[in-house]
Amino acid sequence: MFETNNFRASLWMVAAMALFACEDLFLKWAAAALPAGQIILIFGVVGGMMWGALVWRARVPLFGQGFLHPMVLVRNLSEALGSMAYLTALAAIPLATAAAILQSAPLMVTMGAALFLGENVGWRRWTAIALGMVGVLMILRPGTEGLSLAAVIAVLSVVALSARDLVTRRVPREIHTLQLTTWAYLGLIPAGLVLMWIDGADYRPVNLSNGLGLAAAYGLGAAGYYAVTHAMRIGEAAVVAPYRYTRMVFALVLAMVFLRERPDLWVMGGAALIILTGLYALARSRSIAATLQPSPVPGDGI
Repeated sequence: MFETNNFRASLWMVAAMALFACEDLFLKWAAAALPAGQIILIFGVVGGMMWGALVWRARVPLFGQGFLHPMVLVRNLSEALGSMAYLTALAAIPLATAAAILQSAPLMVTMGAALFLGENVGWRRWTAIALGMVGVLMILRPGTEGLSLAAVIAVLSVVALSARDLVTRRVPREIHTLQLTTWAYLGLIPAGLVLMWIDGADYRPVNLSNGLGLAAAYGLGAAGYYAVTHAMRIGEAAVVAPYRYTRMVFALVLAMVFLRERPDLWVMGGAALIILTGLYALARSRSIAATLQPSPVPGDGI
């Protein structure tokens, strides 16, 4: 069982965003030489083996009744689809653009919670969601030369990863985080094979340079994945989710320093609008939650 600890969960989330931003940098380098499906396949095999070893060391059953739990299956499928779409987009668009689109995830989580989990979302938060989607359109710029299929695929990846986050809190608490992480990595194996088949890509030899890049990306991603999963399980989503926006800061610095990217005003303006509306929506969620809490009984706890 996990006890709610929002402070610790927030630190876990910030650390996860820094790790993911660094992972994206190495993935973009690797994707310039290797098919996206092959990278996902390698991640699935290596991750499944390493996290499986940790499960064995912790004396936790690798496969149990929880493996076929509907929420676990939906989570693994969402993870696979999101990874396929995001890596495909990351190989084709600037890192800063991909990171900016990712900032819409908290808004999509809020929208998904209202549509599929029955959460009451008022007109203020719906307005924030709508404005946030305007920010996404500013980045995509439909009808102009700035629109690309890869950017649209990046948006689809955010939809899938938001679904993953929505169901994470519905996963039974008795399922260990190590189990959940291992199952997600194993799910990347068929996802990578499917993506290679769709792209018609052949398996390419991994040289020393690509191998080191993939190893770095894997290490950073595995640590970040565990951190974000743990953060979502020990903290309240409305408190922890705002710290996802730190990923944009980390990614922007890395893109400018190592990739010489210079995001234009549309990308920066769209990202700013997404972040501001997202923070407002999350702050509104916290305010409503606090209002709905029962008043303390006089003398209680004394």
